[in-house]
Amino acid sequence: MEFPIWIFLLFCIVVVLSALLGKRKPKRNYSYTSFPTLLSPAERSFFGVLNKAVDDSVIVFSKVRIADTLRPQKGLNRSDRQRAFNRISSKHFDFVLCRKHDISVLCVIELNDSSHNSQKRQKRDSLLREICDSAHLPLIEITARRTYNLEELKDQLTPHL
Repeated sequence: MEFPIWIFLLFCIVVVLSALLGKRKPKRNYSYTSFPTLLSPAERSFFGVLNKAVDDSVIVFSKVRIADTLRPQKGLNRSDRQRAFNRISSKHFDFVLCRKHDISVLCVIELNDSSHNSQKRQKRDSLLREICDSAHLPLIEITARRTYNLEELKDQLTPHL
């Protein structure tokens, strides 16, 4: 009696698959640590003043991912849409001001400290201006300071609120 070839082939496939699956890298367990605060001291200082500068109809969010605020326009082909998304996916706005009753976005704020003088940050800032302009989303750039003039800040925000 002859041994069926299909049983032999099936056995070979099972052996090869077992070998391949057995060589997977073991799942790595990473450990994490929490940041002591969500905002840097400069951001925290500005956050306090910013909350005083807006009325009760506005809520202030901090460190909002750009991709949760903006998305590539419809009509792009799949690869261009993915490229456009990748440009913003790992970036965030420092602050986002929203209407309290429906959380619709009114404007975004970038707090520019001395790190914005670097070429890399200037390139990022240029990208932010470009994407906000294309989305008709007001971007307010504020220079980080030790103290802020509340009335001056209100004047900058009022047209967008």
